[in-house]
Amino acid sequence: MAAHLSYGRVNLNVLREAVRRELREFLDKCAGSKAIVWDEYLTGPFGLIAQYSLLKEHEVEKMFTLKGSRLPAADVKNIIFFVRPRLELMDIIAENVLSEDRRGPARDFHILFVPRRSLLCEQRLKDLGVLGSFIHREEYSLDLIPFDGDLLSMESEGAFKQVANMMIRMKREFTGSQNSIFPVFDNLLLLDRNVDLLTPLATQLTYEGLIDEIYGIQNSYVKLPPEKFAPKKQGDGGKDLPTEAKKLQLNSAEELYAEIRDKNFNAVGSVLSKKAKVISAAFEERHNAKTVGEIKQFVSQLPHMQAARGSLANHTSIAELIKDVTTSEDFFDKLTVEQEFMSGIDTDKVNSYVEECIAQKHPLIKVLRLVCLQSVCNSGLKQKVLDYYKREILQTYGYEHILTLHNLEKAGLLKPQLGGRNNYPTIRKTLRLWMDDVNEQNPTDISYVYSGYAPLSVRLAQLLSRPGWRSIEEVLRILPGPHFEERQPLPTGLQKKRQPGENRITLIFFLGGVTFAEIAALRFLSQLEDGGTEYVIATTKLMNGASWIESLMEKPF
Repeated sequence: MAAHLSYGRVNLNVLREAVRRELREFLDKCAGSKAIVWDEYLTGPFGLIAQYSLLKEHEVEKMFTLKGSRLPAADVKNIIFFVRPRLELMDIIAENVLSEDRRGPARDFHILFVPRRSLLCEQRLKDLGVLGSFIHREEYSLDLIPFDGDLLSMESEGAFKQVANMMIRMKREFTGSQNSIFPVFDNLLLLDRNVDLLTPLATQLTYEGLIDEIYGIQNSYVKLPPEKFAPKKQGDGGKDLPTEAKKLQLNSAEELYAEIRDKNFNAVGSVLSKKAKVISAAFEERHNAKTVGEIKQFVSQLPHMQAARGSLANHTSIAELIKDVTTSEDFFDKLTVEQEFMSGIDTDKVNSYVEECIAQKHPLIKVLRLVCLQSVCNSGLKQKVLDYYKREILQTYGYEHILTLHNLEKAGLLKPQLGGRNNYPTIRKTLRLWMDDVNEQNPTDISYVYSGYAPLSVRLAQLLSRPGWRSIEEVLRILPGPHFEERQPLPTGLQKKRQPGENRITLIFFLGGVTFAEIAALRFLSQLEDGGTEYVIATTKLMNGASWIESLMEKPF
């Protein structure tokens, strides 16, 4: 059991166990030895559901990545393809199946579509003459993957439609039985990313957010430069340093990480130094253990103490790596410009720092992120400012990026200001999005996650909880898209009897992605003594500004 999934008010381990059971049942249908051929995109999400040991128990002997031409040789009875319903993948599968048929002894082929079967894909397999080769063609509804005790993600790139379908399906599945099901959540808040385009563009300043900004967290894992983690041996002069990236899993199963992940990075150093003193004192206790009983007690605590020491060493190294970046002049300059934009300073003219970045050919993603941030903080750029940026970017980085600029415009991230009106100051003031006096060490407001800027998405959630959205009707009219509230009537027997002091539980679903800084801000609200609401967060994708811009970039041919 994954203990870190069951610490919250809602036990998300139940969800993990349900999808594990479904996986075991499918594997057992394919009797005999098995090889799994993976769509590479799925290996990360699957790793959060089932380790290799579970697959091995069900006679999985080999695993391959889906690639063109022949499959590697494997002496197995069953070959199972685990794939997303993508037409281009069907072409590769057909190639694999046809080459296996020519190879010799007949194999049983099976295909598992994740998360949905697709008639188009099955038609493509039929056209390629291999559909009849599959004994089982099924779907594996891996919709929401539990990442932590309060966090679920679909890890899907284009999931708007999928979420709507999932909600309808769940409602249909529970119809008839809903009278006997006790509601887990008091409220569901669906937030479209288009309502808050600003937050992901800003640099996250929490510990977890900065790890993601600098190194990228993929399916709870991060790969880090190995030099910082090499054991320091005396006198070896730094020879034989490891070359393979250090891979660490990051979730609340690790006590220290759970404590520091959501803190502003400036508050992490003091926690680490306090922890170092506590651990050092605990190890010193061994000198005081005199009796057999005391020694036995010390020995029994040793594994936990050694794990804590290893965890501290890892996070001290990570914090040093991050500090190297955050103390650089360029990081400071970029952050200053971002904070000027977010507090409404000079958003309507060409920014000299952005010009400088383009002239020095800084990474294009960094430039686009800043220009988009300026555009969002000004409700669009004046036409001549927009044209100037576009011209400079295309001349410096290449005209093939004209499609990328078009995509950013379509997404509403980079656009001309219409009607000459900038609505952002009204939104900023009404929702208190910019706070000048931020306490990063002992925060009193969600704005600590960006050292001044309060994520618009989370401020909306906070205001919905109390005093309600009626207090901000004017801003809701300005924000993109319609807003609506729907109440689901419950039979009298199923209405919760709330204990005094018991918080409501809200499931907040981000359509189009969520950042770790927003998650940290929601956890901060959940922990407020007089907050009244605890949040469970679900999303179509965990993302940051760089991965978001990258997903909108056209790959040069």
